[in-house]
Amino acid sequence: MAADNASSVTEFILAGLTDEPELQMPLFFLFLGFYMVTVVGNLGLITLIGLNSHLHIPMYFFLFNLSFIDVSYSTTLTPKMLMGFVAKRNIISYAGCMTQFFFFCFFVFSESYILSAMAYDRYVAICKPLLYTVTMSPQVCSLLLLGVYGMGVFGAVAHMGNIMFITFCVDNFVNHYMCDIIPLLELSCNSSYINLLVVFLVVTIGIGVPIVTIFISYGFILSSILHISSTEGRSKAFSTCSSHIIVVSLFFGSGAFMYLKPPSILPLDQGKVSSIFYTAVVPMFNPLIYSLRNKDVKVALKKTLGRKFFV
Repeated sequence: MAADNASSVTEFILAGLTDEPELQMPLFFLFLGFYMVTVVGNLGLITLIGLNSHLHIPMYFFLFNLSFIDVSYSTTLTPKMLMGFVAKRNIISYAGCMTQFFFFCFFVFSESYILSAMAYDRYVAICKPLLYTVTMSPQVCSLLLLGVYGMGVFGAVAHMGNIMFITFCVDNFVNHYMCDIIPLLELSCNSSYINLLVVFLVVTIGIGVPIVTIFISYGFILSSILHISSTEGRSKAFSTCSSHIIVVSLFFGSGAFMYLKPPSILPLDQGKVSSIFYTAVVPMFNPLIYSLRNKDVKVALKKTLGRKFFV
C-alpha cells in the first residue's frame, strides 16, 4: 500500500527561493553569475593542475577532486533552481527529484571527506615532513580518494533508503528550491521519529566524523607550529593551511547550521538561505580562495597564460 501511494506521486512542485515576483529576475541573474563563476573557476583550477607538472603532488591531487566535486554538485542543483525563477510552475518529476537528491547527497558527503583528507595531508606535511613522500604515496592517496567517494555512496544510499520507504500524501508542494531530505519528510504521511533519527545519524557521520578528523589534524598542526622557533617558519606553515581552514569553516559552518538543529529552532525558510550558502556560494569561493591565497597556483596560472600568449 505504501509503495502504491508513493508511486502515485508522479511530480513535485518546488516552492523555489522566493515567491516575490519582482525578485525572480534579479535572483536569476545573480545565481546565473554565481554558477558561471563556479564553473569557470573550478574547471580552470582542474585544467591548471592537469597542465602543470609541479602541481602533481598530493595537496593538488585532492584540490583537483575538490574542484570536480564542487562543479558537479553545483551543476546538480543550480540549473534547476535557475529554471524555477523563469518558469510559471516550478515542477520536477518524482524520478527527477530522487535523482537530484541522490547526487546531491553523494557530492556533499564526498566534499566533507575530501576536506578531511586534505587536513590529513597538511598534518603529514607539517608534522612529519621527512616521511611525507612515503606517507602520502600515490597508493595511499588513491585509497584515501576511494574512501572519500565510498562515503559519498554511503551517504547517498542511506538517505535514499530512508526516503524510498515513506508514503507521500496528496500534497506534493516542496517548500524548497531543491529536493532535500527535511522538506520531503514533511510531505510524508508515515514519516516518524525514526526517519528523523536516521537523518541525524547519517548527517552526523557525514559532517561529524570529518570535523573531528580535521580538528585532530589541526590540533597536531598547531602544536608543531608553536614548536617552530623562527617566525618565518611559523608564517610559512600557517600560510599552507589558511586556505583550507577558510574553506572548511564556510562549508561545515553552513551545513551544520542547516542540518544539526531541530526544525523547530531553524524554520525551513531560514534553512533555504543557509543551504544556498553551501550549495551556491561555497563552490564559487573555493577556487577563488585557493587561487588568490596560493603562490603555486598563481605561478602555474602565469606560466599557462604566458605559454598561450607565446604560442
